[in-house]
Amino acid sequence: MITSEKSHLYSSHIDLPQDSRVQLVALLNQALADTVDLKTQVKQAHWNVKGMNFIALHEMFDTFAGTLENYVDMLAERVTALGGVARGTARIVAQTSALPEYDLAAVEGRDHLQALASRYGQYAASIRRNIDRTTELGDADTADLFTEISRQIDKDLWFIEAHLQA
Repeated sequence: MITSEKSHLYSSHIDLPQDSRVQLVALLNQALADTVDLKTQVKQAHWNVKGMNFIALHEMFDTFAGTLENYVDMLAERVTALGGVARGTARIVAQTSALPEYDLAAVEGRDHLQALASRYGQYAASIRRNIDRTTELGDADTADLFTEISRQIDKDLWFIEAHLQA
């Protein structure tokens, strides 16, 4: 059973209004869930890829998972810096991620690349929306975090799509 999230924030001297911090924490926790989910889907591809490009894809997927793990930590820490509670357990992530479930029948590199391209595209769009929303809420630091994530996700998506465009 998942315990309900409290709207209570811990006190902070961060100069953002409490109502803005509540909204920021909600955005960050959604991004946290999506990022954890994307990371585990990338690991699913890493563990199960087969075919002629196995080692190249296996290593690339592992690099992507490591990058996402860093963003998981950064997002969770930003939640807590704003006085919120990071919601990153497996059960919460499964319940709240906006990403579709991964196709467990994917085997060939192309199958994994197509699945990940779709998910990276969806994730990138969400991160860009978060840049705009956090800017509207007056939190340049969180907007900067989302901008950093966006830049890398776009690059990783380029790597994925380059394999599909050959």
